[in-house]
Amino acid sequence: MSKKDIGETKVTNAVDNAEEKAETAVKTRNFKKLKYGSMFYIIIALVIAIVVVLNIMASIMSKRSPMKIDITPDSRYELTEQSVNAVKALKKDVDIVVTSERNYFEQIGNYYERVAAQNGNAIELPFEIIPELLDKYSLYAEKGDGSINVKYVDMDKDPDIVNKYKENYSGDIAHNNIIVSSGDRVEVITESDWMNMLMPDQSTMSFSFVGESTITSAIMNVTDANPIRVAFVKTMNGASICNDDTYSGVVSSFENLLLAKNGYDCTDIDIAIEELDPEKYDMVVIYAPSVDFTEPVINKLDAFLKNNGKNGKSMIYVPDYSKTNLPNIDEFLADWSIKVENNLIIDEKNADMSAANIMLNVNDPDAIGKLANEKLPIIAPLSRELTAISKNNEDVVKEVLKSCDESYPVDLKDMQTVTGEAGARTVLMISQKSHSEQLKTVTSSLLVLGSSFMPNNTYLTQNAAYNNANVLLSTINTMTGKEGSVIVPDKNLQQSFITMTTKQARNIQIIVVWVIPFLIAVVGIIVLLRRRNK
Repeated sequence: MSKKDIGETKVTNAVDNAEEKAETAVKTRNFKKLKYGSMFYIIIALVIAIVVVLNIMASIMSKRSPMKIDITPDSRYELTEQSVNAVKALKKDVDIVVTSERNYFEQIGNYYERVAAQNGNAIELPFEIIPELLDKYSLYAEKGDGSINVKYVDMDKDPDIVNKYKENYSGDIAHNNIIVSSGDRVEVITESDWMNMLMPDQSTMSFSFVGESTITSAIMNVTDANPIRVAFVKTMNGASICNDDTYSGVVSSFENLLLAKNGYDCTDIDIAIEELDPEKYDMVVIYAPSVDFTEPVINKLDAFLKNNGKNGKSMIYVPDYSKTNLPNIDEFLADWSIKVENNLIIDEKNADMSAANIMLNVNDPDAIGKLANEKLPIIAPLSRELTAISKNNEDVVKEVLKSCDESYPVDLKDMQTVTGEAGARTVLMISQKSHSEQLKTVTSSLLVLGSSFMPNNTYLTQNAAYNNANVLLSTINTMTGKEGSVIVPDKNLQQSFITMTTKQARNIQIIVVWVIPFLIAVVGIIVLLRRRNK
């Protein structure tokens, strides 16, 4: 082979090698493009799949537990343990129909805040707590056997939704009401009611939210298959049995805030004129009578509790703190082995602001049952001493609440003369008479409360500070056999936090849910594209 041929061969081989290398480089670049391109689409597919799976999981979890996290210092948007346990234990379905738009609650709060600001007052009225809590009721109820369905309706556009509740409700149903129903039982929380759920504390210029107890009680009441029917004695022959100037407020609190609010069906009666029918009533209440009862009235009370020998009835008697000459009533109480002494209990060491507002201890836990917070004080203002009378009968007398060991009695006449030594004295007593029939024992009970001011508005509503409401309701529930009532502690709302309007909350939601994920996705795509083109 000539040098020329050899040179041409080398050139040909060099060209072939160059073409082969170029082809190999092209294949390598194409492989890399295919590799990075495939990875790009695989990653996109994985991201989409993860987002879909997370959304499905979030949807499932939202039905089982609340997805919103309450980070407020007072836990205003979260239900208390008492309410959570109550709705989880539901056996029935409950409908809650709100006759307004959901955002009306926030709007009305904003309106009054602006009015207050114009007058130079900076206050916060977070009525939006109410729809937020209604959501929580619905979510927690899903964990039990029952359900709570919340709906917001326009009465003008859909009146038929509201009309069906009027069949079982004697009052008026108006705009901005909250209707709570189960079966044929209906309760209505009016606009005035829920606006009063925010109670001002003038000393601290803050608010307490008392609405949760109202809503929880309404739910418990409409699901109670066997409510206790109460004959509340207000008059005798048309005249009030008590001094209205002294007791009208506390009687109203006892009847409405303690009994009616917690599922007791109360009916005011005239004890001399109306029937006290055991078939119609389960319990009778006599509150602070300032006049003695006639013999026929005493016989009526006796017959009610005996129930034709079948027993099974209850009575609550609360004496006036200053009335002593009531011989017929005293004789009736003596038949139940109870005496109301003519003295008041004083305690300078264990009291609330006044030596006459004595603190009590639980002497018979079984008669009360379990309390949510046993550390809260029990206050009994102007309490008369109760003593058990030893008689030849089978009465079972329980001394439920007693004063502290440092307490002592003073005479009612001058409120100063000491009539006994220091020592614990009974303030709440229960006497029971039982009847056995076919291996079944049926009991009638008489509860006597020595302090007529123990269930006043202050001590009942401030249930986060005092145990009066819990103790009285639990004792009455235990005595009557009623189940389902619960005292929900109020929430003291703190003012040092950031609030948002609906528009601000919506903007934050858009940023968090859409804008931030979109920016992250864009950055990710740019990075992937740059890697793919390398």
